[in-house]
Amino acid sequence: MRRRSYSELRRLSTFEERFEYLSIGGEVGRATFGYDRWVNQNFYRSREWRHARDQVVVRDGACDLGIPGHDIHHRLLVHHMNPLLPEDLEQGEAWILDPEYLITTTHRTHNAIHYGDFSLIPRPPVERRPGDTRLW
Repeated sequence: MRRRSYSELRRLSTFEERFEYLSIGGEVGRATFGYDRWVNQNFYRSREWRHARDQVVVRDGACDLGIPGHDIHHRLLVHHMNPLLPEDLEQGEAWILDPEYLITTTHRTHNAIHYGDFSLIPRPPVERRPGDTRLW
């Protein structure tokens, strides 16, 4: 399995390119942790996670996918670029806290990455022109 990284992601300049790079195309309703949900919830409350999360948010300027101008004003998440599994937490894999494998996203972008739904990502406003009578 190819490991996605921030070093590779930052070479992509547009939001769409970064989204495509990160998209994992999962299915709505497919359990990732299932009955082991408590394992990752404990992790996300840990001091180590909060520290790593803060580093990533500062690095990305609190912008969606780290793209300047895509400021996040609410529902900010730090996303693991590579799917996190219960055994990764149990084995204490170092990459799960490494900013090289984390990126700042909105809740909406995060869901789009997981479910492969390009229609969920934010679109720039449509520029209006003289004589344009069509609604958006």
